[in-house]
Amino acid sequence: MWRNANVWIVLVGEMIAGLGLWSGVIGNLEFMQEKVPSDFHKSLILAGGLLAGVLMGPLAGRIIDQSKKKTVLIVSSVGRILSVLFMFVAIATGSIWWMVLFLISLQISAAFYFPALQATLPMIVNEKDLLQLNSWHMNIATIARVAGTAIAGLVLVYWSIQYLYIFSMVAYAGLLVFTCMLKLEEKEAVTVNGEKVKSGFKEIFPMLKDNTAVLMTVILTLIPLLFLGSFNLIVINISEIQDSSSIKGAIYAVEGFAFMLGTLVIKYIGSKWKVSNILFSFVIIIGLSEILLYFAESPALTLTTFALFGFSIGCFFPTAMTIFQKQVPKEFHGRFFSFRNMLDRVAFQLVLLSTGALLDIIGLQYMVVVFGLISVSLTCIFMLQMKKSKLAFN
Repeated sequence: MWRNANVWIVLVGEMIAGLGLWSGVIGNLEFMQEKVPSDFHKSLILAGGLLAGVLMGPLAGRIIDQSKKKTVLIVSSVGRILSVLFMFVAIATGSIWWMVLFLISLQISAAFYFPALQATLPMIVNEKDLLQLNSWHMNIATIARVAGTAIAGLVLVYWSIQYLYIFSMVAYAGLLVFTCMLKLEEKEAVTVNGEKVKSGFKEIFPMLKDNTAVLMTVILTLIPLLFLGSFNLIVINISEIQDSSSIKGAIYAVEGFAFMLGTLVIKYIGSKWKVSNILFSFVIIIGLSEILLYFAESPALTLTTFALFGFSIGCFFPTAMTIFQKQVPKEFHGRFFSFRNMLDRVAFQLVLLSTGALLDIIGLQYMVVVFGLISVSLTCIFMLQMKKSKLAFN
């Protein structure tokens, strides 16, 4: 796999794009902190961009399945570069509405780019290398997140916010260059029985109904979102419980390191365990990690819990993504990954809102027990269902 030029192009491109993306995220927060006093208004602005991405999902899925993947990647990369121009206008005018346009255009580009990228990965390596490639891709994305936020913080110390977006635009331009270097063997459009794909987005639902293993994996990927969607609010509450600002940085560092460790060892685990055992085991560990946060007063136990969580999702998500890439028919890849992108965004927002409400009503310690019991219970139900129907995960 490592002799494949396309693999290096994708990974280096992800690193460059990730640096630009997270620099832009810090810039967005800095700009809103100056211009938008209300936290509720901040959330509405961010939600507006996410909503645009969700609404664009069905169209993006159809176009990805009917077009060359490389073409979609190139056009969406150009869209990312152009979207940054709106942010320069926002800074120059001090208008938050230009920032809203920036977020909408960026999320629309992402609605095309990320599903097309996931549909591209099976085209550049053999099936036996997919798990390793997915692991490294997620690992690089994590490194880019850490490095991008660190660089952005450093830039803001010495320069103005404009330089963050200059850096971001240069990074997106670098991604475009690397994307153009991809060498993919693909037809003008995916065909079925010799005919060009013209089916709609809604046809992924019959496909999921006929492929129970994929459907169950989709549902299982939603369970960790109970933790992921509430992650930042949980960290803030733990900091308040322990009366420690430094615990926040320690939690993010431990979780990130454990995640990267999980993505590195999953290939070895995958050679020893069945795919179904990997999925169910690590989802249960995620649920148990949530329950362990009942003892959030203990710094040592808190860090251990987040290490378990990070390692588990580092093993779980590359495995789940590999199942999707292998078992979903290739003519459905664009629509399916767009559907997953939409589903994750909606679920993430619902969890975020629910977390805020539950923290106010019952507090952190009881909330994490509720989330943990839901996670473990659903996992056990799906496990029994899998054994009953004798499902096979390939």
